[in-house]
Amino acid sequence: MSNTADDGSSKESVAKAPREGNERRGLWARFSLFLRQVIDELGKVVTPTRSELVNYTLVVLVFVIVMMTFVSVLDLLFGWGVSWVFGDGRSLFG
Repeated sequence: MSNTADDGSSKESVAKAPREGNERRGLWARFSLFLRQVIDELGKVVTPTRSELVNYTLVVLVFVIVMMTFVSVLDLLFGWGVSWVFGDGRSLFG
């Protein structure tokens, strides 16, 4: 919970705050602002080191293999169960 009382004044001050004026800018001004913001954000990107990249790649590959195995086992079990209920149910793989 917040320590301050919510008397609604914060909502009023936000509503009364002046807007940045993006509605009045032209198409090219908005586009150039967007490009500047994209370039600023790209400047914040940190490239991982080679060891970090190898580590991340191995983690992803192990996770994908584990999930493939899990889903394959579930598929085999559900297939066998459906075959047993609606079919002859003689073979797990057939």
